[in-house]
Amino acid sequence: MSHARDTILFRRVPQGCRAWRTRNPLAAVTLVCALIVVPFLRAQSPKPTDYDVKAVYLYNFGRFVEWPASVATKSDSFYVCVLGQDPFGPALDSTLAGETIGGKSVAAKRISSPQEAFGCQILFMSAVENSRLTAIIEALDKGGVLTVSDMPQFSQRGGMIQFVLEGKKVRFEVNLTAVQRAGLTLSSELLKVATTVRRNP
Repeated sequence: MSHARDTILFRRVPQGCRAWRTRNPLAAVTLVCALIVVPFLRAQSPKPTDYDVKAVYLYNFGRFVEWPASVATKSDSFYVCVLGQDPFGPALDSTLAGETIGGKSVAAKRISSPQEAFGCQILFMSAVENSRLTAIIEALDKGGVLTVSDMPQFSQRGGMIQFVLEGKKVRFEVNLTAVQRAGLTLSSELLKVATTVRRNP
């Protein structure tokens, strides 16, 4: 990437991307910016909300996770699902519109029960599901669904990826044990930019 283009990309990326540039090796920073920059080049708002950023992360997690063949061939589409109250509004749909992962079109789906999640590759659980989180995690055990949330202690309670805030910047931590138990493989580059990688017993 030329210096001029690099400058343009970093100028147009959310604040968090510029901050990571000074704290991580170039490869990790390039990944972080790749996770969020491209969709924001066509975003309507110059100051994205936290859920705009999280919507873009959800899409890009799909690009850095490998699913078992049994899961990957279940559907002709790649579904990013939301369980419970939807905090994204139109942001998730607009982020996923026209995108593909692994040759499959990507679409958002709102679901109301854990059983519906088996048709999803990525499942975001809203905070209203906090009281039944353990039951949901158990229901999805080894189901090949990447679980994501921003509810407190999500990764410590068996969730796979938890959004966290550092200051006003959206970051994420990973429960690698939960990921591996589900038969998923996360890119080492993705793990490099997680704030925490948990390995629960």
